[in-house]
Amino acid sequence: MYVINYLCPISLSIFHKHLLFSMQNDPVYLDCNATTPVEEEVINVMTDALREEIGNAGSRTHQYGAHAANRVRVARQQIAAVVGTDWDSVILTSGATESNNLAILGLAEQARRMGKTHLVSTAIEHKAILEPLAELQKRGFKVTLVPPSTLGVVSAEAVLDAVRDDTFLVSVMHVNNETGTIQPLADIAGALANHPAVLHTDSAQGYGKDLASLQHPRIDLISITAHKIYGPKGIGALVRRANARTDKIAPLMWGGGQERGIRPGTVPVHLAIGFGEAARLALEQNESRRQACLQYRDKLMAALSSLQPTTHGDPKSTMPNVVNLRFGDIDSEAVILALKDLVAISNGSACTSSNYATSHVLTAMQFSDVEANAATRWSWCHLTPHADWSAVKERIQRLQ
Repeated sequence: MYVINYLCPISLSIFHKHLLFSMQNDPVYLDCNATTPVEEEVINVMTDALREEIGNAGSRTHQYGAHAANRVRVARQQIAAVVGTDWDSVILTSGATESNNLAILGLAEQARRMGKTHLVSTAIEHKAILEPLAELQKRGFKVTLVPPSTLGVVSAEAVLDAVRDDTFLVSVMHVNNETGTIQPLADIAGALANHPAVLHTDSAQGYGKDLASLQHPRIDLISITAHKIYGPKGIGALVRRANARTDKIAPLMWGGGQERGIRPGTVPVHLAIGFGEAARLALEQNESRRQACLQYRDKLMAALSSLQPTTHGDPKSTMPNVVNLRFGDIDSEAVILALKDLVAISNGSACTSSNYATSHVLTAMQFSDVEANAATRWSWCHLTPHADWSAVKERIQRLQ
């Protein structure tokens, strides 16, 4: 297997979208739900920005700062356009995890002052939601986690039934990171039309891919990240639609007053520009990317069909770029190991892989530990080449 020596200088071109997937003897990368490759156009605008944008976007006294600030404003416009809102709704962060923490913990004191200390979320959320909620529970808040169906979808009715008069926040993910199931955000938003609760969604997996859901004006807060849409790691945003429900977000850090006093720190101009370009491309190429992913899924599933894999998640409500499969009761680690030189797949969230445990998502969907531990996640994108599917099938057959 080809190993990159990170101590040696390597041309950036080695990470070009074609080379990334097709280095000789390397497995095909099928873990795009963990992170995506970076589009060449994004690399180009970021490289130019690193060379040309020497100013701090917060410097108001000279043209270098003004030019950098204008480039960042354009990036905000590009990011906001994906969800149909204004540029000044975009609060730049380090990624969706920080955005989730800002949305949940940043509103806690306002909730307490209003005497509304109940929060509603779901049992299939990413840990970046569940752990901030657990922290608020330690502070005396009450949390209701709505279970999904066995297909991994949380119903709008179940969410609405969990909402009480003292509910301050409802947080429902857009797309599940393990199964790819799309949650009924628009239905939930509609159901909350007459309730004052803040509606937040973690859209790390759906932003720039499933466009219509996020454009509902009742969704107050949207957590997003660049590295899931072929942009750079290290930057994300909390999109805040301006209204009375969201105007009291408190910062989690202090020291500069950037991002309208909500998130201090020097804006990384090159990352913001890269995020903006990735958002622009996601909007412009949405349908062609979707079609490419659908075709990829069809070929993958046809190649593996004779193995009779079990699919976790509702096939009618799943993103076209991911499938969660198990092959009988074969442990996922055995499958991953057997295929490691052919395809790079995973068995859960990359954010918790260092401390692997049975998937809380599949457990909430009522799968047994044996079934959940047999689950493998295959995720691709419009740039992914096909693997040697015959060899993949043969390797799995040897395990049966």
